[in-house]
Amino acid sequence: MMIHLFLNLKIVARSLFILAFALVFNAIVAVIFSENILPLLLTACIVFFTAGVLLLLPGKVNPEENLTKKDGGFIVSLSWILFSVFGALPYTFSGSIPSFTDALFESVSGFTTTGASILTDIEVLPYSLLFWRSLTHWIGGIGIIVLVIVILPALQIGSYNLFTLESSVQEKIQPKIKAVGMRLLYIYLLLTFAEVIFLLAGGMNLFESLCHSFGTVATGGFSPKNTSIIGYSPYIQYVVMIFMLLAGVNFIIHYHILKRNFKKVKENEEFWFYLIVVFIIGMIVTFVLYLKMDKGFEESFRDAFFQVISIITCTGFASADYLLWPSIGWTIIFFIMFLGGSTGSTAGGIKMARHLVLLKNIKRFILQARSPNAIVHLKLNGNVVNDENNRNILSFISIYLLVFIVSSIVLVVLGLDGQTASSSVATCMAGIGPGIGTVGPVSNFYHLPQTAKIILSFLMLLGRLEILTLLMLFIPAYWRK
Repeated sequence: MMIHLFLNLKIVARSLFILAFALVFNAIVAVIFSENILPLLLTACIVFFTAGVLLLLPGKVNPEENLTKKDGGFIVSLSWILFSVFGALPYTFSGSIPSFTDALFESVSGFTTTGASILTDIEVLPYSLLFWRSLTHWIGGIGIIVLVIVILPALQIGSYNLFTLESSVQEKIQPKIKAVGMRLLYIYLLLTFAEVIFLLAGGMNLFESLCHSFGTVATGGFSPKNTSIIGYSPYIQYVVMIFMLLAGVNFIIHYHILKRNFKKVKENEEFWFYLIVVFIIGMIVTFVLYLKMDKGFEESFRDAFFQVISIITCTGFASADYLLWPSIGWTIIFFIMFLGGSTGSTAGGIKMARHLVLLKNIKRFILQARSPNAIVHLKLNGNVVNDENNRNILSFISIYLLVFIVSSIVLVVLGLDGQTASSSVATCMAGIGPGIGTVGPVSNFYHLPQTAKIILSFLMLLGRLEILTLLMLFIPAYWRK
């Protein structure tokens, strides 16, 4: 079946109106701080015009016509690409980031909630652009929910495809998807508002509280400060740490808590696996810092758990320069870049559920090796994972690692050292932000070759859209019946 091209473009057009209104809203920040509003308003006009042209395309929406998985992949991919391209324009029009390649890298990093930056001095940017950087995080984090609760219901199209594109093991929940989506949106808003309040209580001003809350709840990591969270008080660091941990939880868990359905929370294996992994790795790094560095236990605990949570949830905020840690410390940081948060969260990476399924496959292999005639069912959250889903999960992990290896080699060929190349690919694919080598937590990506920035921008989109969603657009068969 071919994709419904004009219908899909009209849906994309409606998502562009959201971007245009966000730009106009951001212009208010420019007015408040007496800054130039033209870069934002000019970009908004371009986006409005583009959306209007797409809506004028021939054909009309048929409410009875369901979207296919092909349609879903096209809409999601094109939306993120156009958001990233248009999102780069305020940086270029203002002259803050003259190079469009650099501006695109910054914009892609924002909307994919990666947090990698080419800015060498973040604090020289106008407040309105600093706010725009953080707002792109917030929009990107909620993006998949917006597609479900705004665009599809407006078209009266009852399709579950778009909601599941970012997770092959996303749990289906009732009642109707629109009602669930609205509750998830409320949870997203509630987490954002709550963090702002807690940060304000710790002495952070309103502007910085908003920016950091946008970056935390979306697991993005853009900070309006050059030193990220390093210069803030322990209280602020603990607040950000806790909300990063919450943002890395499947939002359906938050939904069940809101509905007081604690049985579902108790039965969710991925949730407990996520917490256990964070705790074990956090404690290991805590004792590495405590025993090998001149730090007290509380500081070791705080630095260790902040960075471990930040990397596992793919947020990328920094409370310390982990490249100054003992080699075992930053080596652990590198390897946990491949973990990722929970499915159904704003976090990126491979995701905890897939790792859990992989471990269950290893356990099943061992059990069947001991008892060849035994029939061992693979279960997740009490439900049997069928062979097709199991193959999809294992294939995803294999493709993810293959893309990582090939991309790392390409960056080495372009002149990057091994540490920088491999960690740049790992951190961009997982949507984390900082890496190791010359792209550590107190460094940036400005010095990388332009070709490398383009490749990494593509990898950010690839990782955010769970690889196959974007890659299938490049397969000729995708465009045929």
